[in-house]
Amino acid sequence: MNCIIIYDIVDDNLRNKIADACLDFGLQRVQYSAFFGELSHNQKETLFKRITRLIGDKEGNVQIYPICEKDLALKQVHIMKKKTDEK
Repeated sequence: MNCIIIYDIVDDNLRNKIADACLDFGLQRVQYSAFFGELSHNQKETLFKRITRLIGDKEGNVQIYPICEKDLALKQVHIMKKKTDEK
């Protein structure tokens, strides 16, 4: 299943560990604190447990949303490129 993982973590070190966990599962970063990719049900549960252990009793908010193919087909993306200094 396709999933979006979003998180709000205050601690920089912990935030990097969460990002590394997402990358370990083959997810692609779509924003600084958002990842997307395909996970099996078992992978989703394993990732969530790993993230939960990493956070422990620290402050944090992590959410995983399954996205069906029908809804994924309706996705809209607009990416603005950074302006370069003109000389």
